[in-house]
Amino acid sequence: MPDVPEIALTDPEVLRDPFTTYGPVRERSPVAKLVAPGFAMWAVLRHEEARKMLSDPRFALSPNSYQRMDIPDHCRPYMRTMQEAEGPEHLRLRRLVAPAFTPRKATALRPGIERLANDLLDDLDGETEIDLVTAFARPLPVDVICALVGIPAEDRPRWREYGALISAGDGAGLAKAVPGIVKGALAAIEDRKLHPAEDVISQLLHIQAEDGDRLSETELVALVWQLVLGGQVPGNVIANAVEILLSRPDRLAELREDPALMPGAVEEVMRWQSPQLLTIPRFTTTEVRIGDILIPEGEPVTVAVAAANRDPRAFPDPDVFDIRRTAGPAWHLAFAHGPHFCLGASLARVQTEVALTALLRRFPDLALADGVLRIPDPGTWRLNALPVKLHATAVN
Repeated sequence: MPDVPEIALTDPEVLRDPFTTYGPVRERSPVAKLVAPGFAMWAVLRHEEARKMLSDPRFALSPNSYQRMDIPDHCRPYMRTMQEAEGPEHLRLRRLVAPAFTPRKATALRPGIERLANDLLDDLDGETEIDLVTAFARPLPVDVICALVGIPAEDRPRWREYGALISAGDGAGLAKAVPGIVKGALAAIEDRKLHPAEDVISQLLHIQAEDGDRLSETELVALVWQLVLGGQVPGNVIANAVEILLSRPDRLAELREDPALMPGAVEEVMRWQSPQLLTIPRFTTTEVRIGDILIPEGEPVTVAVAAANRDPRAFPDPDVFDIRRTAGPAWHLAFAHGPHFCLGASLARVQTEVALTALLRRFPDLALADGVLRIPDPGTWRLNALPVKLHATAVN
């Protein structure tokens, strides 16, 4: 077996620009070892091999795929989510919630998302400079997913706080928040038992009443909090997109001139700088060969999305940010692939399109300000602060 290249996750260049740094290694080998003090796992770097790996049952999620938090014992049963399940169990749970996340449903939600986005922008009237992350990019997705799932309006500020902990990568803060998260999910379920509505919790309660064997109470609670907190991901996409576009006046001008380019621009943002740099590690259930590399049984394996989405075998001129890029036979892996393809992909796309459209229309002179902050994280490409100058008077 040939030597396997190694990538040090603590290397300052890897943290500063993983998209570029992974490139030379990807050209040497389809697989590398990611290493850090006391830690190592395999990473698939090329697009075709990554796509196959994410659909291959020989690579399975397990409890070891996740870092376990120090939480009270009464919360532990609610921590096993659909994301962790495999095979028939995963399919059963996914089928229960999938109807709420179809492309058609996301399109139908667009007017409501536009109202929420404009409400947040209304709150910025009179401001000259803001942190876009905290004022807009993070709150919008949480408000959208809370409305869709069925979190009562009076409880949504608390879920915004929980979403902010995830967006900021605050693992310790999230662990402390878990009792409140579980309590909030239980309270939302009880509220919908008394006041059914057109939302996900009400739909799941109806399913449970028809056939309790399809969904246990514990599974219902886990689904609620997972859907709500998982729904914060578009906040990173929105913030990344704004930084990219404001740093490239020519591309921004193209987009302002032709708003029909927006869907393609959103896809290119996710390909070019996916917020998820590494997929959740899966474990080999047997020996698996990728190219010339033999990975033993029981080993953790991830996809380096940052490398696969810049693979020249899949994307012409992959290091060029091109909002006019046409879809080819390959597609980006920002939402993963296979059975665990992101359930909220369609909703994330619509939210990002709506957010960018509303923001650019409302503030035609939007510009970056000093103090952009990106805390290095080998797993997630996210902004912790994005100061922007609004300049222009609000335009409705």
